[in-house]
Amino acid sequence: MGRNPFRIVVHKDLRVPMPDGVLLLADRYTPIGAGSPPTILIRSPYGRRGLFGYAYGKAFARQGFQVLLQSCRGGFGSGGESCPLDEQDDGLATVEWMRAQPWYGGSFAMHGPSYLGHAQWAIAPFAGPDLKAMATQVTASQFRDAAYVGGSFALESTLSWSTLTSMMNGPLAGAAVFLAPRRTQRAVLSGRPLCELDLLAAGRSLPFFQEVLTHHADPSVPFWKKRDFSATVGEVDAAVTMTGGWYDVFLPWQLKDYAAMRAAGRQPYLTIGPWHHADVRHGRVANLDALAWFRAHLLGDSSGLRANPVRVYVTGAGEWRDYGDWPVPGMRRRRWHLQPGFALAQDNPSRSGPDRYRYNPARPTPVVGGPTLLGSSAPRDNRRLEARSDVLVYTGEALGEDVELIGPVTAEVYLRSSTEHTDLVVRVCDVRPDGCSLNVCEGVRRLAPGTPPADEEGVRRVEVDLWPIAHRFARGHRIRVQVASGAYPRLARNLGTGEPLGTGHMALAADQEIFHDPRRPSAIILPHVPA
Repeated sequence: MGRNPFRIVVHKDLRVPMPDGVLLLADRYTPIGAGSPPTILIRSPYGRRGLFGYAYGKAFARQGFQVLLQSCRGGFGSGGESCPLDEQDDGLATVEWMRAQPWYGGSFAMHGPSYLGHAQWAIAPFAGPDLKAMATQVTASQFRDAAYVGGSFALESTLSWSTLTSMMNGPLAGAAVFLAPRRTQRAVLSGRPLCELDLLAAGRSLPFFQEVLTHHADPSVPFWKKRDFSATVGEVDAAVTMTGGWYDVFLPWQLKDYAAMRAAGRQPYLTIGPWHHADVRHGRVANLDALAWFRAHLLGDSSGLRANPVRVYVTGAGEWRDYGDWPVPGMRRRRWHLQPGFALAQDNPSRSGPDRYRYNPARPTPVVGGPTLLGSSAPRDNRRLEARSDVLVYTGEALGEDVELIGPVTAEVYLRSSTEHTDLVVRVCDVRPDGCSLNVCEGVRRLAPGTPPADEEGVRRVEVDLWPIAHRFARGHRIRVQVASGAYPRLARNLGTGEPLGTGHMALAADQEIFHDPRRPSAIILPHVPA
């Protein structure tokens, strides 16, 4: 990673006491001859040896930093019962213990992706002025909205993570990252009620999975309140750099954290690449970014920082771009309307009747590609999905010039459904001249009685937030929009009955009508930027 690396010594199994008497174990990586250097604190539920020890402990210690790599409660030798995402008390107690050690140099930073990043947000506003910097990757200050995307339960990600962590301390720990997705896939294809799927995937009931099922997306319940740190993001004084991926499950909420810091007058750095959550390619980029960040804010060496705080990779163009902010300056939101005859254009739609499809939860609409927690989320050809009768497809004319879209994406769809409980899934695809239709971004909205309200004819105006994008639709390509009511198994089926999420088993088909006329102009709103 850099310049004249230090030799290091590792102090293993340091016992860190918590206020309730539980002991958490940590390893300290120390560069020999560096004096009392700043410390990088990393708290992980995935262990502290092996790949984690090499990539985080040794890599940064060799560059002159101390690294304290701690196993979270209930795993890898640390005492107590695992309490996923509830990391504030243990994290702050660890900081207090660290400050009392003779080797502590007076300042520290925090680092890590996913859960490790969430553990940073848990304590950052309260950690004190000696917390100088944070480097967060593919993460957010709250995971509730990612567990209930648009109100729809993210079944595949939640079950696969619960299954993965249930295996981490057992004999199959080394293969857990490969076995968990397979067992999850087997479980979700069983057709059993959601509350039984952890038994099928992990062989036992998993408390975290059951808790998430029970508490739904209500942010006011204690379960989520103690795991949601979004309200205090703007209070963080430490310098923050964020790395994300266009296909990451947490990207929309990572960008909300960025926006919260900007609104509070902070200047975080932001890098978004062509990566998904479990993509190993972003690890090296994130570590190099973190190293430059820590040198700047802990050692006073800013030579490795770029001039512009925002760097994004434009898919479809294969280019990195630097900007002063996000959303990027000069972005203009334009409506592309669903048209009669399954066309898509910026023109206002003409008078026409609605298009129709039937969603049957007994045979749920599948998903092809899109953000998942484990496995690849790279774009895939959606033509087989688009051939289904329960998916509507609206396609624009071949583009006469390149069109670059960089920013947030939303949809406004006028829907009439035969059921009050239903989902609306909207997806944007890039259609190549050979007909290959690659998914670019998508979103979902779960509808309940009265939400959103219907007009006198039973039509509801439904707003859907899609994943943000930075994508070039090349000359000769077409912009396509899919409309459906399912994305299984990534999202749990909407059974249409309003039964409890975990135990519901009756399936009610939904007859859907999508309107596109001057009075009800359904559209996708795209973020155009100058070429």
